[in-house]
Amino acid sequence: MEELDCEPAVTWIPGVNSKKKQMCFDWGPGEMLLCETSFNKKDKPEKVPSCPFIYIIRKDVDVYSQILRKLFNESHGIFVGLQRIEEELTGKSRKAQLVRVSKNYRSVIRACMEEMHQVAIAAKDPASGRQFSSQVSILSAMELIWNLCEILFIEVAPAGPLLLHLLDWVRLHVCEVDSLSADVLGSENPSKHESFWNLVTVLVLQGRLDEARQMLSKEADANPPSASMCRILGDLMRTMPILSPGNTQTLTELELKWQHWREECERHLQDSTFAASPRLESLCKIMLGDEATLLEHKELLSNWYHFLVTRLLYSNPTVKPIDLHFYAQSSLDMFLGGESSPEPLDNILMAAFEFDIHQVIKECSIALSNWWFVAHLTDLLDHCRLLQSHNLYFGSNMREFLLLEYASGLFAHHSLWQLGVDYFDHCPELGRVSLELHIERIPLNTEQKALKVLRVCEQRQMTEQVRSICKILAMKAVRNNRLGSALSWSIRAKDAAFATLVSDRFLRDYCERGCFSDLDLIDNLGPAMMLSDRLTFLGKYREFHRLYGEKRFGDAASLLLSLMTSQIAPRSFWMTLLTDALPLLEQKQVIFSAEQTYELMRCLEDLASGRPGCGEPDAQRLQDEDDIEATKVEMLRLALARNLARAILREGSLEGS
Repeated sequence: MEELDCEPAVTWIPGVNSKKKQMCFDWGPGEMLLCETSFNKKDKPEKVPSCPFIYIIRKDVDVYSQILRKLFNESHGIFVGLQRIEEELTGKSRKAQLVRVSKNYRSVIRACMEEMHQVAIAAKDPASGRQFSSQVSILSAMELIWNLCEILFIEVAPAGPLLLHLLDWVRLHVCEVDSLSADVLGSENPSKHESFWNLVTVLVLQGRLDEARQMLSKEADANPPSASMCRILGDLMRTMPILSPGNTQTLTELELKWQHWREECERHLQDSTFAASPRLESLCKIMLGDEATLLEHKELLSNWYHFLVTRLLYSNPTVKPIDLHFYAQSSLDMFLGGESSPEPLDNILMAAFEFDIHQVIKECSIALSNWWFVAHLTDLLDHCRLLQSHNLYFGSNMREFLLLEYASGLFAHHSLWQLGVDYFDHCPELGRVSLELHIERIPLNTEQKALKVLRVCEQRQMTEQVRSICKILAMKAVRNNRLGSALSWSIRAKDAAFATLVSDRFLRDYCERGCFSDLDLIDNLGPAMMLSDRLTFLGKYREFHRLYGEKRFGDAASLLLSLMTSQIAPRSFWMTLLTDALPLLEQKQVIFSAEQTYELMRCLEDLASGRPGCGEPDAQRLQDEDDIEATKVEMLRLALARNLARAILREGSLEGS
């Protein structure tokens, strides 16, 4: 695509003077932060900026419009459906599907435009009313352009049917005639209404000749002297040859009939058949395609493309697509007459009549306030295989570039980002990378939103993003003291370090409260407990408590001893484990064997001697503990000694027997 022909519009920010102050800015995915620095351009530092504000400049403000969000949501479904069109479909079946998709897009634009129009009417604030009305005009222009592109690029209407499509196009978008007709026909005497002849003229200008004949019959009834002239003109309207959709006549036959009909119109004009009625004579001149007469009715034509279609209808009804741009350019020049310059909309329509798709997209990108229109139109035209040869110099094609820009804008919104995911998915070159970059910037305000983002990442095997999101959620859960949730997220993230941290918090809580929270989670860790040694210890320690509760004292004792001797248990937790062994040592039945008791005694003496275990830097000497810890040590030594004596006696008696 070529560079812009003009400078981009300047956005003025109140209170900011870039000529006197040095500005600082930072780009985001959908917006820019802007602020003043403490330095002016002459490098003379000032302590306080004159404008101490940070401004947020958004490039896609339309995503925040409630009505336009409906446009984005509805068109998303159409877009996704279009991507699934079978590639095997060719010829008429494929073309019919693409035309149907195009009409669906237009119906969404029109529905949105009508709703916006109702809001504009109901607006109590004049400024809001003007804003909504401006948006209605933009949506109307969008549908106008899309409809023309549908006729020229998707329907690819040949000579003959082309004019019928253009007539429907004008009738759809120049619709004031309907309200005018209702006003005139609703009066007591339509033929005497002040707008009666304006209505008849507009009907003829739009090729609605059957309706024009009906209006002329009312004039004939009300004004007998002009009845014969009305009847003759009505017959000319009735006999005008036109290629109807179900007609099988060839273009040659149509041209011959039309030439004979035109000669008959000229004969009546030369014979001064309508000389007594200037209005009827003017209508006859219009039907002959007289350009001077057409231009006399500029106000009724309202725009140059209406003038173009009317001119073609009455001068060249079998115009070929290749000749359209000649007629379009001359019609624009004649209609403007050098009095004004073409508007952006005029340039876009002219580019379409010239069959310059890339210029249409370029002009629309400059003129419209968001990327919705160009992204979806380009995607549709790409499916029509009209953009296959146009690649951009920076590694992507035009379709993908515009879809990426549109999707980036959606990600600036708190909920529309979900639509943007599908657009990135259908960009084969840079879509995956762009999605990864944007999804990392989504603020995870709620767990529900985080789960949605996580689901998106997991469905696309975005491992790093999944891990990052789980870490963030685990950290938030820890801050809120929701240890079960934090442990669950850290396991999901496969983050051993964070799982160790959360496990330590669980153990600390247990020491303070004497019970575990989130038992269901700990009881069902399964293979996940192998993520870290501390998590393994937490799961096994909880299993010890469960075995003890089930009075399976032998299994509980073996598990407790293995936790200490295998060095899985943190040294700081050894005293708790030894204390947990006390009830087992005091049981009537000998639970710990002599060998097991020796192991427990060794662990106690290791702890009492203050020898560092497992290289932990925070190992403390037991001598520095308070009197309670010292009492615990003495109780454990006594219990272990008694249990050792009992175990030796029991094992000796078993050997003797």
